[in-house]
Amino acid sequence: MLTVENTVAWIDQFADQIEAKQSYLSELDTPIGDADHGGNMVRGLVAVKAALNPAPADLTKVFQATAMALISKVGGASGPLYGTAFLEMAKQSKTDTDLETLLAAALAGIEKRGGATTGDKTLIDVWAPVVSAVQAGKLTQAVVDDAVASTEPMVAKKGRASYLGERSVGHLDPGAVSSGYLFTALLATEGIL
Repeated sequence: MLTVENTVAWIDQFADQIEAKQSYLSELDTPIGDADHGGNMVRGLVAVKAALNPAPADLTKVFQATAMALISKVGGASGPLYGTAFLEMAKQSKTDTDLETLLAAALAGIEKRGGATTGDKTLIDVWAPVVSAVQAGKLTQAVVDDAVASTEPMVAKKGRASYLGERSVGHLDPGAVSSGYLFTALLATEGIL
C-alpha cells in the first residue's frame, strides 16, 4: 500500500536515478529523438522534488504535485505522458491506495494519451509488463530489465523515432529506459511492494 512517506521516497529515488543517468538518457535519444530526454527529465524531477518538499498532506496531493511539475517542466512527449500517469494515480488514489490499482490506472492513462500499445517501442513496453508483474506479485529487477531491453529490436511506431522506421531498430527507447528507472526505484523503496 502506498503512503505519502513511501511514495515521496520512491519519487526521490527515481529523481536521483534520472539525475545520475542524465547523459546516458540523452545519448540514447540522440539517434532516434531530439537528444534531450535526460535534460528534460532532470528538469522535471528537480521541480517535482521542490513540489514535494515539504511533503503534501495526502497521497492524492503527492501525485497531483508530481504530475503538474512534470507536465510544466518536461518537454516533448515525456512531460504529458509521465504527467498523465501521475494524474491518473492521483484520481485513483482518492478511493484506492493499492499499488497494482494505481499503476493500472496510470498505464491506461498513458495508453489513451499517447495512442500507443505494446510493441510500438515506447514506455508502454515497460509499463505493461511491470503492471502485470505487480498485479501477480512478481515484480523483480529482471522483469524491469527485460522489459527495457525488449525495445531495442523493435521498429518504432509512435513518437519521433517512428520517422526512422527500420533505422530505429537496435536502439533502446529512451522513455522505456527512464520508465525502467522509475520501477527500479520502486523496487528499492521499502514498504511499497
